[in-house]
Parts: sequence; structure tokens; C-alpha cells
Amino acid sequence: MSIYQVLNPATGEVVETYPTATDAQIAEAQQRSHDAFGPWAARPVAERAAILNKVADIYAERADELAGIIHEEMGKKVVEAKGELKLCQLIYRYFAEHAEAFMADEPLRGTAPEDQAFVRRRPVGSILGIMPWNFPYYQVARFAAPNLALGNTIILKHAPQDPKSSAIMEEIFHEAGVPTDAYINVYATNEQVADILLPSPLNHGVSVTGSERAGSAVAAEAGRNLKKVVLELGGSDPYILLDTKDVKKSAKTFFATRMGNTGQACNSPKRMIIAEDLYDEFATELTALAKAATPEDPTVEGSPLSPLSSPAARERFMEQVEAVKADGATVLAGGDAYETPGAFVQPVVFEGVRPGMRGYHEELFGPAFMLFKVSSEDEAVELANDTPFGLGAAVFSEDLGRAERVGSQIQAGMVFLNTPETSREFLPFGGIKRSGVGRELGPLAMDEFVNKQLVYKKG
Repeated sequence: MSIYQVLNPATGEVVETYPTATDAQIAEAQQRSHDAFGPWAARPVAERAAILNKVADIYAERADELAGIIHEEMGKKVVEAKGELKLCQLIYRYFAEHAEAFMADEPLRGTAPEDQAFVRRRPVGSILGIMPWNFPYYQVARFAAPNLALGNTIILKHAPQDPKSSAIMEEIFHEAGVPTDAYINVYATNEQVADILLPSPLNHGVSVTGSERAGSAVAAEAGRNLKKVVLELGGSDPYILLDTKDVKKSAKTFFATRMGNTGQACNSPKRMIIAEDLYDEFATELTALAKAATPEDPTVEGSPLSPLSSPAARERFMEQVEAVKADGATVLAGGDAYETPGAFVQPVVFEGVRPGMRGYHEELFGPAFMLFKVSSEDEAVELANDTPFGLGAAVFSEDLGRAERVGSQIQAGMVFLNTPETSREFLPFGGIKRSGVGRELGPLAMDEFVNKQLVYKKG
């Protein structure tokens, strides 16, 4: 039976299945992608940019249809799905507008007056993208937009639960003018990636967004085959509240941020680090908000609780929650799955999570809140950095200088001051430590799968 299927997480119903590709089809896709590279890379940058703008136009025209697809595939609220589609449009337009500037030759300083030396940026060839289910369109956009603008060709393996949205994206790229073989969607298995795609000399790199385990496995195969990798993996991001004039407002902001996509986001704030004089009021407000979030219709704007992405996701999340409870953490709210056919779980609020507990070191991928009380800036920084992850962080204070001082000490790829973590087309996205390597979005995205070719002219 195919591993690619649309399973509605709100009902548990399998809606549609898709056949997995054969080995021969995967090998053929790699050859086609390679053959398409030369003509695609030879097109003027402005021509490729115009196609990206057309992709954005089609996303806008088909927004209702596209939102409905991922609502059914992974339970995303329709209002959140439409927000994801708007961000995708911004991403495609951003790289369409700036591609030529980002690819411009870069003169090298320190050369003699009679010499010329510069770095020329050129595409590298066919690259593979392995994408997750939590933001089906956005994850593809931030990988595909800069690389298609560069002139690379793409083979895209999406998550097995997103076969319909991945097929629609391929359709949209082709409708916009991307050649059929310059962007190929494949329903591949993990074994086909490891045995066929990554060993192929026609593949020139792989980008993975997903779990630590997935990133580690793909990176190992890429390393064995000497392929460039970009890894955007998990996070256990701190959200540090140093001081505020409105504790309840701060709690509501944190709750809303954490509950986005039902907590299924790598850069979602997982650990709330709160100054001790604010802690009790904050914890009381957050607990009340968590208890009030009950399952309703995710198609209705304002519904407080959508399902997790699948029954399997619910099972994994609840196994983690039970482990945290067994380790001795205090549950202030929630902590159980709902007795429904869909993948609904109660938002859970923990305090007393300590080093050595499983929840302290793992990413809880769902609506889980961990609260920590600190008595000083130094304690906040130490706690924020005591994690194997290093994706993002947010620091809040009425004194921006204080927020900057604390933020400058955080070991993370992204630091947000007096604003929740977010994703924008112009902001480089990525982390350090076990959160991955490389950057997506912003100008740095076009410095990953690129040949930074030295050109040196003597005399």
C-alpha cells in the first residue's frame, strides 16, 4: 500500500492515496532534472524572476482551493493556511525582485591595481528538497524560490501526508513557466533517496527540513556521497520575559504564538523563561488560556484548537507528554488526548521541568508549554542556552537596551527583541547546534547551493 495518502486528522478518515514511485521512475526523474539544468540556467535571470512572480500570482488566484487542501491534509486552520499562502507570495516576489542583485559579481578587496579578482555566483545543478508536513507550501517556497532564481533544477520529495498539495505545487510551477523537468515532484521512499538520488553524480545537494533524526540520516548519506546539505531541524526556543507593564497581555501573546499551527512549528517558543516577580500572575493567566482551548471546527476563524497533523503525530506527542509527567513535572493544565476520532489533544502547561527530564532536552512538537522562573538576567541566559538546540529566541523588556544585552548572549541562529519569533521573506532563517546548518530566506538563501566561482585576471 502506498505510504502517500491524504488522511484527514480531524476525522481520522483516509481520503485519498497516491502510488509510490518505482526505482526506475526515480532514476528517470534524476536524469530529467539533470538534463533540464543547462537550458534553465542559461535563461536570463530576469526571465526566471518573471516566472516566480507568475507563481505568486497563481497562489493568490487559487488561495481558497490551496488552503482547503492543507486543511484536509494536516488539519491547519483555514485562516492560518491563507496566511501561509500570503507569505509564500511574498517569498516568490522577494526573490524575483532581488535575484539579479544577489547574483551580482562580488569584487575582492586587497588586489593589486593591475589585477582583477571577483567572485561570480553560478548555479550548481539538480538539487533535492525533502520537505515536512507542518507548512506544506511555505517550506517548499523558501527552498524552491531562491534555487529556481539561481538557475538550479529541483527534485522535490514532500512528506507522505502531503501528496495532494505537493502535486498542486508542481502543477503551479509548470503553469507559471518553469519547464516540466526543472521542477519534479516525486513520491519517493526514504530508501530511494538513500540508494538512488543521493549517490547519483547528477545530484548536487540536498536540503532537509524536519526532525533531528531525519536530518541526521540524510546528512549521513549526503556526507558519504560528498553532497552539500542544508538542514533546518528542531528547536526548543526560549521566550524570555524580563519585565512588562502588562503581564496578562504578555501571557496572551505567548499563548497565541505557541498555539500557531497547534504548536507544530520548529521556531515555536517551547520554553517560557519568566522573571520571578511576574511568574505567578503569568502562570495563572496562561493556565486559564490553555484550559479554555477546546476542540472546535478549524474551518471557523477564531476556533481555539485544531487537531495535530495526524493520529501518528498525536501518538508521538502524547508519548512525550506522558514521559514528562512520569519524570515528575507539575501539570498546571491539560495533559491528555481527547476521546475523538480526530487527532485532538489538550494544550498542556508544565512547570518544574528540570535537567535530566526528557522534556528538558527534547522538542515537544505540539501544544505544550514549559514554564521556568528565574531571578536574574544571568540565570535567564544560562537556562536559555542549556539546550542541544539553537534555532531562535525572543527576549522581552520595557527597556530595549536590556533586551539587547540579554539577546546578545543567546546561542541561537535568530534572536527577536520585543517581538515574537516570526518568518519573513527578507529574514534569514536557520539555526546552530542540533537545529541545523545553513540559511533559508533573505539574501543568505542564495549563497547555499551556488558555485562561488573565483575569477582572477592578471595584468
